[in-house]
Amino acid sequence: MSPRHLLLALGLAAVWGVNFVVIEVGLAHFPPLLLSALRFVVAAVPAIFFFRSPGVPWRWVALVTLTLAVIQFGLVFTAMAAGMPPGLSSLVMQAQAPFTLLFAVLLLKERLTRQQVLGVAVALGGIAVIALDLGATSPLGAFLLLIGAAVAWGLGNIAMRRAAPPDTLRFMVWVSALAAPPMLALSAMFEGPQRDWDALRTVTWPATGAVFYIGLLSTVAGFGVWGYLIRTYSASVIAPFSLLVPVFGMAAAAVSSGERLTPLRILAAVLIIGGVLIGLIRARTPAARAPSPSSTPAHSPTARTPSRAR
Repeated sequence: MSPRHLLLALGLAAVWGVNFVVIEVGLAHFPPLLLSALRFVVAAVPAIFFFRSPGVPWRWVALVTLTLAVIQFGLVFTAMAAGMPPGLSSLVMQAQAPFTLLFAVLLLKERLTRQQVLGVAVALGGIAVIALDLGATSPLGAFLLLIGAAVAWGLGNIAMRRAAPPDTLRFMVWVSALAAPPMLALSAMFEGPQRDWDALRTVTWPATGAVFYIGLLSTVAGFGVWGYLIRTYSASVIAPFSLLVPVFGMAAAAVSSGERLTPLRILAAVLIIGGVLIGLIRARTPAARAPSPSSTPAHSPTARTPSRAR
């Protein structure tokens, strides 16, 4: 990789890692479902007017919208609003990778190698360590919501693999456009029109900045850079950079809010990232089938992924 492209990949991992801290800033003002809806609105408008179509059959767009956008991000934002810290959230979401492999076996009839089975077991062991570390007084319910989000992400990755969009950025803009109306409806249903209106009427500059960071920088610019790097180097070369997302996320959370890195959480990070890395290394061997250039990242707060996956 050229130094410029290496900096782009590192910068993208940093943007997606810090994104979880920015989400927490947004949640300090907006209800979670409304914040998710606003993220999709900002990601879709005005970008959607520059793309004529998603480039794939609409049934795949709808399926990815339901799993990867509506369910996944609805659960992520709700889990963080319920108490899941941002750094830990960025790590737990890496569980999408082993879930994607499991769904590939169940739904696509793919076969896992022994090394991939080992990677899944190691990563899921890390998730178990996090559950143990949370303890009786911590948000275990919020943790389970986040696991549900990782499951939805895994299903969305399978749909993305079947859709094989020729342009990931264009595809995600259309997914965002389709996700915004149901997210707004869910927010009105569960959070209440009055609460939503009060949040919009009294919006602050930090909350506004959070929405635009999540929608424009993390989603539109992020997927634009990701697609460019994938087209230039292939998914197998770029995918390992997704493992840096929880590193940046946990570091940013530690600096911004003093989120603690307990020994068990460090162990969980080693297990989860190590398990995902085992799968990525296997994916780069000559015997492994090369992933589609349209694969999405195993880490981004909006889509994902090449090794699977993120």
